[in-house]
Amino acid sequence: MRKTAALRTSLAVPAEQSAESLLEAVMSNAAVGILLLDIELKIIDAGRGLCNLLGYDRSELIGSGVERLIHVDDRADANTMLLSLLAARERSYTAERRYVHRDGRTVWVLGSVSMLPGLPRPGMPAYAVQITAIDKQKQAEAARSEALERWNFALDSAGQGVWDFDFEDSTWFFSSTWKRMRGIPVDEDVRGDYDDWMTLIHPDDVARVADTIRKQNSGELDAVIYTYREKTRKGDWIWILARGRCVEWQADGKPKRIIGTDTDITDIKQRELDFAAMSRRLEMALTTSRVGVWETDIETLQPVWDERTCLMFGVGEPMKRLPANAWSELLHPDDREATLKISQAAIASRADYTCEYRVLTPTGECRHVRSHGRFVTNPDGRETILGVNWDISEDVQRADALRHANQLAEERNRELETARANMEFASLHDSLTGLPNRRCLDETLSQYTGDGAGSDGLTLLHIDLDRFKQINDTMGHAAGDAMLCHIADLLTATVRDTDMVARIGGDEFIVVLSPAPRKDRLQRLVNRIISRASRPMRWEGQECRTGASIGIAKASGSVDPKQLLVNADIALYRAKRNGRNCAAYFTYGLQTEVIAGKKCADDILKGLERGEFVPFYQPQFHATSLNVIGVEALARWNHPERGLLTPDKFLSVAEDLNVVGSIDRAILEHALVDLAGWDGMVLGIPKISVNVSARRLGDSRLIESLKSLPIQPGRVSFELLESIFLDDGDDIMSVNIDGIRKMGIDIDIDDFGSGHASIVSLLKLNPHRLKIDRQLVAPIVHSEQQRRLIRSIVEIGRSQGIEVCAEGVESARHAEILRDIGCDSLQGFHFARPMPAAALVEFISTNHWRKAD
Repeated sequence: MRKTAALRTSLAVPAEQSAESLLEAVMSNAAVGILLLDIELKIIDAGRGLCNLLGYDRSELIGSGVERLIHVDDRADANTMLLSLLAARERSYTAERRYVHRDGRTVWVLGSVSMLPGLPRPGMPAYAVQITAIDKQKQAEAARSEALERWNFALDSAGQGVWDFDFEDSTWFFSSTWKRMRGIPVDEDVRGDYDDWMTLIHPDDVARVADTIRKQNSGELDAVIYTYREKTRKGDWIWILARGRCVEWQADGKPKRIIGTDTDITDIKQRELDFAAMSRRLEMALTTSRVGVWETDIETLQPVWDERTCLMFGVGEPMKRLPANAWSELLHPDDREATLKISQAAIASRADYTCEYRVLTPTGECRHVRSHGRFVTNPDGRETILGVNWDISEDVQRADALRHANQLAEERNRELETARANMEFASLHDSLTGLPNRRCLDETLSQYTGDGAGSDGLTLLHIDLDRFKQINDTMGHAAGDAMLCHIADLLTATVRDTDMVARIGGDEFIVVLSPAPRKDRLQRLVNRIISRASRPMRWEGQECRTGASIGIAKASGSVDPKQLLVNADIALYRAKRNGRNCAAYFTYGLQTEVIAGKKCADDILKGLERGEFVPFYQPQFHATSLNVIGVEALARWNHPERGLLTPDKFLSVAEDLNVVGSIDRAILEHALVDLAGWDGMVLGIPKISVNVSARRLGDSRLIESLKSLPIQPGRVSFELLESIFLDDGDDIMSVNIDGIRKMGIDIDIDDFGSGHASIVSLLKLNPHRLKIDRQLVAPIVHSEQQRRLIRSIVEIGRSQGIEVCAEGVESARHAEILRDIGCDSLQGFHFARPMPAAALVEFISTNHWRKAD
C-alpha cells in the first residue's frame, strides 16, 4: 500500500508539472485572446494574444476583475451570462462583446466562455474565455447597414419600388414603395404568383412582358428594362418602368437571384402620349397647310426658321440661329417700311399681329407671305416672338386676276349705276352704296331748322372708317368699295326705320337719329355700330377689317344744321385722337380745342408772312481736327405770344396746312443771308445744311424756286430724311434730285439707320453724306455690338465714296470712339447745342468748343 501511494505521488508530480507547463505554453503562445477567471470573475491568467489585443501586460491583469476589460454598456449582460453558466450548470456560450483597450478605444470581440470542471473556488480557475477580434467585420457590417439605409431612403424618395426573387426557395421580397404604388397595404404579405400577376397586366402588353420575363428567367438576358401597364387595387391602369438584373447564378448558368426596381411613370407616360398626339396633329396641320414656323429673340432680333420657312424664303439652314437682319434683308423694297413698322409696333406693345408682305429670294423670285406672330416668355425668362408663315403667292396671283376681272366689271357697273342713280334718285343718293348723299342730307336737315324739331329732338352721328385706306392700298379699290357697301348695309340694318343713313364722301357717313333716343339707348346703338363694324368682312376669300370712329352731336332746342354737322365733326376728331374705333360726344371744351388748333394754324400762316420762322444753327466738326466744317440750320418759331417754339410744337399743324415746304424755304432763305454775312466776317463757315421735307421734294416748282436764290455750288447741303422713299414711279422727286445736284447742292441722308433705307435705294440716291441717327450713336460707349454697327455703316460709306457724320455726340468718349471708328464729322450737344446766328458768331470766334473739350 505504501508503495502504491508513493508511486502515485511520484507520478503525480511530473504530471502536474507537465500540465502547468502546457498551460503556460498555451497562455504565452496562443494567437487568440485567452482569459482564466475564478468564481468571483477575477482574472487568474491572461494569454499573450489577449494582452496584445488590448494593450496590457499580463502582470497588470492578473488579480483584477474582468469588468475592467468589458465596455461599460456590456458589463451587466456579461456578468449575467457568466453567472447563468454557474447557476444552470451550462458548459459554454458565445457572444459578441465590446472590450476596452488600454488607451480607451473600443474593440469588438467574439467571446466563447466555457465552465471548467470541478468545484468552483475563489482563486481557482472557474471559467475559460477565448476571445477573437471582430472589429473589421463590425465596421463592414456598419458600413453595409448605413449604405443600405441610404439606398432604401434614396429609392423611397425617388419612388422606386424594390423587388427581390430567389429561384431556389421561390421567395419574393417587395418593398413598401412597391406596394404603395399598386394600392397594396404595406403590411400585406404578397405571394408574387406569376399567373396572378399576368392577369393584372394590360392585354396589349402581356405578350411583350411575358417574353421579356422568359428571357430573363432563362438566363438569356442578365439585365432587362421594359415598360408596361398594370392594374392597381383601385382598378386604375398605371405605367411602370421595370428594371431587373441577375445578381446570383446557379451552377447550370441560370439565375439564382434577381433584384429589380419598379417606377411609376404614369404621369411621364401620359405627358409623352399627350405630347406625341399633339406633335402628330401639329405636324399634320403644318404639312397640310404648308405652314412654316419661326421664332425671333426679342432682345437680339435673331431669328430661327424651320425647314418650311427656309424653303419659303429660299435661304438659311433649318433651326439655326440667323443674323438679326436675315428677315428684313429679304423683304421686298416696296413692302419693307410698312412691314417693319408693323413688326416694331407689335414689339413695342407685345400684341399679337398678322401682316402680309413680299420677299425676294436670293434667286430673285418674288413670293407673297402672310405671317402671324405671338409674344411668349420662355421658362428661362427670355422673351421671343413665336410665329407662323404661309406662302400665299398662288392665292395672291389668283386674287389679282379675280380683282382685275372684278374691277372691269365694277367699272361697267358703276357706269350703269350712275345712269340709274341719275334717273331714280335725281342726284340725291350715292352711286356706290345707294345711301342718301350730302345734298340729300342737307335738304333733310333743313327741315329741322328753327324750333320745329323740339327740344332734344335730333342727334347726329358722324362716322369715319378706320384703316380704310389700308384696304384700298393693299387689296384694291374694289375691296374698299365692297367694304363701303358692307358698312352702308350694316348701318341701315342697325338704326331704326325712322332714322337716316347718308354717305357724305369717301369713307364718311352721317346717321340722323330722329326722334333722338334716350342716352342709354343711344349709347347701346353706338356700341353696336362699333362692334359690328369691327367684324371682318369676307371678300374674294379674304378677310377685310376696318373699324368705326363716331362723333356724336345732339341738338338742344332750335337746330342749326350746319353747326350740328360741325359739332359732330369736332366730336369725330376727338374720337380719332382718342385711338379710333370709339365714340366721343361733342362738348364745348372740344370746340375750344379746335379753335385753339385753328388759331395755331392761323398763327403759322401769319408767322410765315411776318418772317417769324428763323434758323438756329448747330455746328458740325471734323472728327480729327475738330475744325468747323459746316452748320445745320434747324427751324424755330419766334411766336409773338408763346415765345421760341421747336418743331414738335407746330410741325403737325403745319403738315395739315401743307406749309412745311414754305417753312423749309423760309429757313433756307434766312440761312443763305446769314452765310453771306459770315463770309463778310471771314468767320470760316464753309457750308450750311438745311432740312427738306418730302412734300417740298415732291414739288414740281422746287428747282425753279431754288434758282431764284443765291446758292453757291458746294456751299449748301439738303438733308433728306431716311424715311423719304425714292422709287421709279415718282418722276417729280427724281427730276428734283437731279436738278438739285446740277445746282451744286449736296444731298445728305439724315437719321440714317433708323430702319427705312435699303442699300439699293442708297446706291440709287448716291448721297454726299450719311448722318447716322442719334439712337444708334448713344449706346456705343457701353455696347461693342453698337460700335460694330456704326463701323459697318462707315465701311459702307467708304466703299461708295460717301462721307459719314455722326449725330447725337453727347460726350468726349462718344467723340473719341466715333473718331477711331472712322467717322468723318461729328455733331452733338457735347460740342454745341443749336443756337441763333449771333451766338454762333461768338461761339466760333472764341473757339469755345475747344475750351470745353
